[in-house]
Amino acid sequence: MKRTLGTCYYPEHWPREIWEEDAQRMAELGLTWVRIGEFSWSKIEPKAGEYCFEWLDEAIDVLGRAGLKVVLGTPTATPPRWMIDKYPDMLAVDVEGRIRKFGSRRHYCFSHEGYKQECAVITKVIAERYGKNPHVAAWQTDNEYGCHDTTISYGSSALQAFRLWLQEKYKTIDALNDAWGNIFWSMIYDDFDQIELPNLTVTEPNPAHSLDFRRFSSDQVVRFNRLQCDIIREYSAAPLSHNYMGRITDFDHFEVGKDLEIATWDSYPLGFLEDRVGTTPERQRAFARQGDPDFQAFHHDLYRAVGHGRWWVMEQQPGPVNWAPTNPAPLEGMVRLWTWEAFAHGAEAVCYFRWRQAPFAQEQMHAGLLRPDHKEAPAFAEAREVFKEIQNAPVVAQAQSRVGLIFDYDADFAWAVQPHGDGLSYFGIVFDCYRALRSLGLSIDILPPDTQDFSGYDMILAPALMHMSDALKAKLSQTQAQIILGPRAGARDAHMTIPVPLPPAFPDLDVTVSYVESIRSDMPIALEKEGVVEFYREHLEGQDEIVLATEAGEAVAMGNHNIVYLGACLDLEGWKSIISPRCELAGIETMELPDGIRRRACGDECFWFNYTTENYQMDDMTIPPAGVIRVVGEVSK
Repeated sequence: MKRTLGTCYYPEHWPREIWEEDAQRMAELGLTWVRIGEFSWSKIEPKAGEYCFEWLDEAIDVLGRAGLKVVLGTPTATPPRWMIDKYPDMLAVDVEGRIRKFGSRRHYCFSHEGYKQECAVITKVIAERYGKNPHVAAWQTDNEYGCHDTTISYGSSALQAFRLWLQEKYKTIDALNDAWGNIFWSMIYDDFDQIELPNLTVTEPNPAHSLDFRRFSSDQVVRFNRLQCDIIREYSAAPLSHNYMGRITDFDHFEVGKDLEIATWDSYPLGFLEDRVGTTPERQRAFARQGDPDFQAFHHDLYRAVGHGRWWVMEQQPGPVNWAPTNPAPLEGMVRLWTWEAFAHGAEAVCYFRWRQAPFAQEQMHAGLLRPDHKEAPAFAEAREVFKEIQNAPVVAQAQSRVGLIFDYDADFAWAVQPHGDGLSYFGIVFDCYRALRSLGLSIDILPPDTQDFSGYDMILAPALMHMSDALKAKLSQTQAQIILGPRAGARDAHMTIPVPLPPAFPDLDVTVSYVESIRSDMPIALEKEGVVEFYREHLEGQDEIVLATEAGEAVAMGNHNIVYLGACLDLEGWKSIISPRCELAGIETMELPDGIRRRACGDECFWFNYTTENYQMDDMTIPPAGVIRVVGEVSK
């Protein structure tokens, strides 16, 4: 499929007399896609039941006549002020019991029935009007589910819906009491209506209660999204998408993705570096103008899986943003690099946010392709360069990687409920593993936990899956691949109870976790090979071979010819100490890459990316700072 470019545009922000000029400039730049409408509810429906579509009709027509394709967003992320007057209890409530007021965006609770009905109405009205419009070539539901900590609400609507969800799941209150272990601390309930939300308790709430509330909250996002998808499909055959975010893990993106044709995500490498990556100050300084070398790639691979192979970058950072702790400008060439990296991981389109920097409101400090005075911002030239390059370049082919990495949102819920140490997180552990794989020159497929077929993979990693179903254990044990599990793999059953036999209880693996401990950040434990144990450690016993040990000879990982259980969190060198030997057993070639140099294999070609500020020399190849090299004919590894 041909790779394309696009942008995000807000015609309602600009005088009508410049729309044609904007559209013509977009087309001349080589853009194909223009996303509009996702924040325009008050413009479309200024008063309840009174619609104003003339401006949107005209905007779509102007863009379409310029040869551009429209991605039309449903405006449900920004309910208008009159909606709050109509449903004052629709606002979300935070964990401290504070109402999250009107005045920005995402100010709604996913469980409020009145608001969901209003969303159904506005979605239907828009879909009826534009479902057959030839210029509307794709749809976006809402905008950035979960952004600004808006997945979970502790209001009355969520409470009532949660009680119904629990009753549907457990059928009887006795079954719930048994599953949650409510005999502990005399927490027995007599009726589902006695159950409250797991916040504002004297000390920590029951972890089983908290885990079910997170699962419920995720299901509410899925249902909210499905409502819009079902309506749009009645009127349009164009593909549906949603724009996910980086490191938003409090709802199951795989489940949301089952109702969509395309997964998209919003990539802000510089904003995320300090805001979400979770790295050291030294590393933040080193990559302040480039972004973390692995964070974007991880999400490219994740959303390729969420979208069943079809995915875009819906919002690509083109310059300084406005919302991170600091907001530097990208190093020259990085916008081009980020775009090509997305294409190398299989993106169909990369859309820059936004067309023109807004001179007003919350995002007036957020750069666009144009400045507020309509002149070109620095990223404009890089977008033009990419367009010229993709016109003359062969399509990037995708092929199954030899390495698969399982990612499970439910595991993230469990770790969030019970991290067992400050700073420990499921995402952090999986991302550390991913970084180690990439630093060894490997390309990775991210896999959902319900993957039915692991054939074709020579190595499968399943780090930190706190609950592993028997079906998943059976499928993994039946493969011929090298498998790396842990830490905390199978540490809890589906109801957050420690299972017996003790974990990991994996077929053909004679390893038992006898007890666990979290470790101070200033007390790492040196390994006999390179690297250290940090933050978390399990004490292992059993008859299998010790494949990784501390300097004192204590087991860190145990296993057999093709299955290894890792009982610790490791630094980068520690991860490589366990991955490299297993790659050798699997016949997977690795290479030690410098920090900031990354590689992505695509079938019979390979992309090299330089995230550093220095030239990188390898054999007869020089990659300049922020440089991209495409090598055709290199065998995929």
